[in-house]
Amino acid sequence: MPEPAEDIEPFLATVAEMMAAENMMVATDLLKTATFRSGETGYDNWNGGTSTYTVFLEVDPATYAQLGEGRAALEEQIGVRLKAVVESHTTNWYSVSIVPKVTQRPDWRETKGSVSQAVRRNIIDGLKLDDVAWAGGLEEVEFLERIFDLQRLPSTDSRFDNAAGDIWQHRVNNPEDWADDWIYSDDRFNLMAGSSDSFLRFLCEMANPVVRPDRNEALRLVQHFNDQLRQDGWMLVEQERIAGRPRYVAMALDVSGGRAVSRARTVADALDAGWMQKEIERLENSVERDPALAIGTAKDLVESCCKSILTKRGVGFTNSAGLPDLTKLLAKELKLVPEGISDEARGSDTVKHILRSLSSITHHLAELRGLYGSGHGREGHHRGLEPRHARLAVGAAVAFIDFVTETHHRRPADEK
Repeated sequence: MPEPAEDIEPFLATVAEMMAAENMMVATDLLKTATFRSGETGYDNWNGGTSTYTVFLEVDPATYAQLGEGRAALEEQIGVRLKAVVESHTTNWYSVSIVPKVTQRPDWRETKGSVSQAVRRNIIDGLKLDDVAWAGGLEEVEFLERIFDLQRLPSTDSRFDNAAGDIWQHRVNNPEDWADDWIYSDDRFNLMAGSSDSFLRFLCEMANPVVRPDRNEALRLVQHFNDQLRQDGWMLVEQERIAGRPRYVAMALDVSGGRAVSRARTVADALDAGWMQKEIERLENSVERDPALAIGTAKDLVESCCKSILTKRGVGFTNSAGLPDLTKLLAKELKLVPEGISDEARGSDTVKHILRSLSSITHHLAELRGLYGSGHGREGHHRGLEPRHARLAVGAAVAFIDFVTETHHRRPADEK
């Protein structure tokens, strides 16, 4: 009779059925999802010789870690039942061990939240195409010392003890020795494949007002960086001001807020509305850091969208028209009013409710801005809202502009 370890699956299936009948669902699910292997792990000469076989249940590393101290109890529960199943087929001993599954992970260094090599390459290519002086107004040694410990990094020139010495020699004393973009391919700094933290700090320092005093130049750089970084859930945001100029830090985007802002950008592109981009950029920078500004900007974004569509469709409005007036004009022009749906249509009541809710979004955004948004003075004890409230306002605003923009494209202006 073959040893059970040679084909352990039927025995484990029997164990799983037994445990399910006993309502031991955690162990049952683990058995069904684990990858298993078995082998001889010991031998005892007692009683004519007895082999010890271990059945290894391989689970994802995260699952293994989450089991914690409960792992031993599960091993015992499964092991006791496995022994009962195999004892009529062998005189050898069987035990169970839950272990983390080891698999090939070529991208294991790219942990969640890291900046991918593709994004880094696009950023660096852009800097090369525009011939950007990465050290700005500083000498390169002075710039790099803001990020790296050059005294501890090795020298590529045997005449010097550390990186600071050979960088000075080949970029200050003899500036023609190395190309201007040498930093991007130097393994000591490893900007292409090193830690995301170092790469992001490098970008932040490039836009630092001490490094780049020209405000417009720094803003252009940050816009280029953010166009790429947002793909990986990152962006540079203003943390503070130095002599009236912004200093930036890297911030991970909230997933839900990032999706909404990304959708808003798509809508602006569909409308060819460059004037909406300022509101979108402001949203991106303020949802987490300045909820009041984000709420006010969400209202401004809706207003810009309404004006853009009305202008494209040749509908006039006064300069003093507020958001409620603009949305009424837009609803009439796009035939969004609930009265435009016949009562006989299936689900007409539901559609009417949705459209009423859609129309009320802008009204409530205006109210929310008045209560908590930017643009109004506050009492000293005023307490603002939190980022989650800002994300709600942004999501509502984007839902509105997304719907009306698609409706605008589906209904030509001459369909009156």
